[in-house]
Amino acid sequence: MSDKILVIGESRDGVLRNVTFEAIAAAKKISSDGEVVGVLCGSEELASQAQEMIYYGADRVVTVTNEKLSSYTSEGFGQAALAVIDDENPSGIVMGHTAVGKDLTPKLASKLEVGLISDTVDINHDGGQVVFTRPIYSGKAFEKKVITDGIVFATIRPNNIPALERDESRSGDVQQKTVDISDLRTVIKEVIRKATDGVDLSEAKVVVAGGRGVKSADGFKPLYELAEVLGGAVGASRGACDADYCDYSLQIGQTGKVVTPDLYIAVGISGAIQHLAGMSNSKVIVAINKDPEANIFNVADYGIVGDLFEIIPMLTEEIKKIKG
Repeated sequence: MSDKILVIGESRDGVLRNVTFEAIAAAKKISSDGEVVGVLCGSEELASQAQEMIYYGADRVVTVTNEKLSSYTSEGFGQAALAVIDDENPSGIVMGHTAVGKDLTPKLASKLEVGLISDTVDINHDGGQVVFTRPIYSGKAFEKKVITDGIVFATIRPNNIPALERDESRSGDVQQKTVDISDLRTVIKEVIRKATDGVDLSEAKVVVAGGRGVKSADGFKPLYELAEVLGGAVGASRGACDADYCDYSLQIGQTGKVVTPDLYIAVGISGAIQHLAGMSNSKVIVAINKDPEANIFNVADYGIVGDLFEIIPMLTEEIKKIKG
């Protein structure tokens, strides 16, 4: 088997997701001197996306275009990916731990009859073995895993393994591959997005999240203003979603999205263990709550006790002044 790592790229609205570039960096950590081969699937021309993968460290990219790959289905993308894997015979495969990655990679691992290390947050070497670190028990502990035989297959949690610096001087081949996509049991007729426009919540460097303390849908408006000023995304606790203050696409927690931004601002969130499971690994946590006994302060790096409807507008204005 060749020392070759495949990185399965993922795009949204024709733009590669940042976790794709992080997956390339992860592939380099798995095998520093091996070949990193990008894999892209879609229905339209993928040359520009392939070139971006090369700028971020891929040695070459294989693209599969087919009209049946216009929208993601595990069957269609699975057939395309398996065809490339069969051709390339890699020693490892890496993909982002996203909604698509969590759906596609277990199916590929099952077909290949190999193990899968999901939700990896760090990769190191120890005694010649590649060691993968992943959270368990809702982020309260971490385990280290190694693969001793067969293909190394892993998914990477966004915002944990930094992407390599983009370098337009990097060059590499882009190869087009034709795959016959057949026997699709699922056909996507239309995609209706409930998620808000702007920064992707799961990849955002800054997240401003609201809880029941926001009190209403209108109460989220100051949070959106703060997030816009910071170039971040808005999230929510399950309590806020259950109360119809916002859509469930914003939910962060054990039954929602898991985020690891550089800055997490928890606004009016009490800090239930289910919510902490989705954000406790954020690099810096700021809590704003009028209850000084709220559990969220136990995990926060900085805490502000007070009325969020006074604090958030003041914070937004101050940041605007600083940014000029």
